[in-house]
Amino acid sequence: MKLKRKKKHKKKDSLFTRIKKRIFHEEELNESFSMFEVIIIIIISILFGIVIGYIITCSKLSIYNDKNISEIVNVYDKLTTNYYDSIDRNKVSDAAIKGMVESLEDPYSNYMDNSTANEFNKTVEGSFTGVGITVMYEDGYYRIIEVFKGSPAEKAGIKIDDLLVKVDDIDVKDNESAFHSIVKGKVGTKVKLTVKRNDKEIDFTIKRSVIELEMVHNTIFEYEGKQVGYVHIEAFSNNSYKQFEKAMNRFTRKKIDYLVIDVRDNPGGSLERTREILSKFFTKKTVLFEIQNKKMTKKVKSLNNSIIDYPVAVLINAGSASASEILASCFQENYDNAIIVGEKSYGKGTIQKSQSLSNGTSIKYTTDKWLTSKGKFLGGKGVKPDIEVLASEEYYNSPNYSNDNQLQEALKALKESN
Repeated sequence: MKLKRKKKHKKKDSLFTRIKKRIFHEEELNESFSMFEVIIIIIISILFGIVIGYIITCSKLSIYNDKNISEIVNVYDKLTTNYYDSIDRNKVSDAAIKGMVESLEDPYSNYMDNSTANEFNKTVEGSFTGVGITVMYEDGYYRIIEVFKGSPAEKAGIKIDDLLVKVDDIDVKDNESAFHSIVKGKVGTKVKLTVKRNDKEIDFTIKRSVIELEMVHNTIFEYEGKQVGYVHIEAFSNNSYKQFEKAMNRFTRKKIDYLVIDVRDNPGGSLERTREILSKFFTKKTVLFEIQNKKMTKKVKSLNNSIIDYPVAVLINAGSASASEILASCFQENYDNAIIVGEKSYGKGTIQKSQSLSNGTSIKYTTDKWLTSKGKFLGGKGVKPDIEVLASEEYYNSPNYSNDNQLQEALKALKESN
């Protein structure tokens, strides 16, 4: 005799539960919504959109209802409407933005015109779209002072000391906007450059490409029977970590004994790239530096466990600022076999963000302070080297490894301590 079990009916989920499961993919639903349920969902969606729109509108209105903003808009309107002569609206708005930033009286918050913004963005990115030349304005001409190795300009035949006469048949003498059209434009587009060489004008049609800047330089040399890996970081740009890692891989293959990291005259840059570089030397538990603002203090730790443990010397000077000071202070406070050599660093203890404006200009403004891994604020103080050495006049006049007395002192200290 078979016992019949009472069939258990699965309780049907509510409409809200079914919607939630479908949104978050909690389970596969084979059943479809009824017409009534679809109408309910549409009504809910509309109401939700209205609420979100109301919140956003109110937040914007609170800004525009600010008395100070109203005054600015009112003055702009009066000037552009009633001024007796023609008025350049872009010039007026630029002046207003520049004035607001300058009123902060912060040396690190500033307004950048097109030229300055282009150079700033180039340094931050570590690359730019262009033909691969650097120019200097003198005697009415843009003289080409650098042609990047492997760049479209070099391949086309552009040479150092060529005088740039025209860009796309537009005279660039005293015409900065025409000159900057060289770096503007999409990758793969062409630009015609006319240069003057030996009193003869020559035309070059060059295709723009992405030009990567070399921000990290490295070499290996011998010091008293020891192999030294030397790496110079010009700035912490977006491509600096990739280039630094390449240098470290080379040093590992060559089995170096000492490592010298040179951040002299390094103005700083990306904190994320700085963090990535430091993470090659410290464990995940190590606090590399801290970021502090009005709301909180955040401890920034290593991204991975260290894989490099060379004896390290870090070279700094008065031109070492911001991210380079973060690197030097982290080694000084946390690395067992590191020595800091040179001159006291700049002492820039704040962090800035930049914002590009629609006309190609930019503003940069301070948002946070940074602290060392031990919580010290070095703004106006800088990193004090373990061994203080002033750069010799001979090195300044003709810099090379042999007369670099700061480097030589660092090598001597590494040798004595190991």
